[in-house]
Amino acid sequence: MNTFSSALYTESLKAFRSKVPLFTTLGFLIAPLVGGLFMIILKDPEAAKSMGLIGTKAQLTTGTADWPSFFNLLAQAEAVGGAILFAIVTIWVFGREFSDRTVKELLSLPTSREAIVGAKFTVIATWTFFMTVLSFGVGLLVGDAVVIPGWSGELFRSATVDILGAGVLTILLLPLVAFIASSGRGFMPAFGWTIFTVALAQIAAVMGWGGWLPWSIPALFSGAMGPRTESLGIHSYVIVLLASAFGLFITFYWWRNADQTR
Repeated sequence: MNTFSSALYTESLKAFRSKVPLFTTLGFLIAPLVGGLFMIILKDPEAAKSMGLIGTKAQLTTGTADWPSFFNLLAQAEAVGGAILFAIVTIWVFGREFSDRTVKELLSLPTSREAIVGAKFTVIATWTFFMTVLSFGVGLLVGDAVVIPGWSGELFRSATVDILGAGVLTILLLPLVAFIASSGRGFMPAFGWTIFTVALAQIAAVMGWGGWLPWSIPALFSGAMGPRTESLGIHSYVIVLLASAFGLFITFYWWRNADQTR
């Protein structure tokens, strides 16, 4: 077994033995379940009130109970929830070594630092993409169980690209979170960074600059804020790739050269 395989096995074992994967996955599955509940309510608001699903004074937002609306809800959840929950996964994978004070022991192993960082990124990418696919799959089951109209093959293909594509773009930005968790030697700096970028992404999107800010681009791609052709261009995807490459570079560089004696 080579050093990368050993590091990957170790990081995978840490994840499987932790409750973090379970709770983050459950948190991500709230979106399709709540979306299904909204579809039930929108189908017949009066029946929903009589069943106690909503209060008699509840103010329902306008909307229709159909597949386009349901997919739009899933896209919004992917854009915002994915940015936060995926960041939590990354912060835990990279920050726990410092919070648990095990980083010195980890680096004393006969495994290169590059292999350790590469294994961490592999676990994060696999874990977060699995959550994206699982959430989308559960959403399809929930929508089918609720029996909402408007299904079509073209809509399914479009929604698959929107939701999974937004997930991939979000995953590409996680190396920057990993760097903050590493250089900050723990959880809190990276949590602050995540809150800052989520807020900044919303502001940039509203002001019409979202196509130039990497953290706004996944939400715009998902279609949750309107047709992406109106706000994104080739430059948007180049920006995400450059941000991802920069995050990978500085994270690997920091782990390779930083003083880890503390």
